Amino acid sequence: MTAPLTPHDQSPDLPPYPGAGSGPGKGGGRMKTLLAEVGRGALVALCVTACGIALGLLWLWLSPRVPLISDGKAVYLKDTEGEEAIGGDGTFALIAAGLGLLTGAAVFLRYRRGGIGTVLGLAAGGVLASVVGWRLGVWLGPDTNIVAHATAVGPKVVFDAPLELRAKSALVAWSIAAMVAHVALTSAFSPRDPEAGAKAAPPEVYRTPPSAPPGPPEAPPEAPPAKE
Repeated sequence: MTAPLTPHDQSPDLPPYPGAGSGPGKGGGRMKTLLAEVGRGALVALCVTACGIALGLLWLWLSPRVPLISDGKAVYLKDTEGEEAIGGDGTFALIAAGLGLLTGAAVFLRYRRGGIGTVLGLAAGGVLASVVGWRLGVWLGPDTNIVAHATAVGPKVVFDAPLELRAKSALVAWSIAAMVAHVALTSAFSPRDPEAGAKAAPPEVYRTPPSAPPGPPEAPPEAPPAKE
């Protein structure tokens, strides 16, 4: 006997192809995902930028002052061997790095996931927050017009130099620290995608079922015994 064949006008009873039926709505789903990622990154950048106010206030409070003195004709450093100017740059970088670690951890706790939008938002927001903190600290600090300040206080009177950020590379300390903290926490505590393992192996529905092995050949019928 031969096995019945499946007619040509009928398809075998197999589950549909996983990608079938996702034509028109597929592009719309990708666009929604992209817009959500962009919106998340913009929100992160805006919130981190607002934190630059804290950087400016902390820098103004903790940065060492550079003492100046005037003789009525020119303005000089009171301590020519002092390291207050370098200390101001280091203080700014340390405060920015600390705030970067905090904002990176806060963003991870808020979303519990990675994403290019979140990382770019942290990077852009960190730079903008550093610029805000830098300019705010200079604005709230001592008078930037040193000659007018020296004239106002009079000769032989020590006064503070304006805040100045000489090492502009400190403006990226926030971004680097924030991205390092976020990537580290995401790698350590982010939930794994359960579909990743399933997509790695080919689905069973596309495997051709093995054909049944042929049975043993039938023995020929025995001939009737001859009559004597």
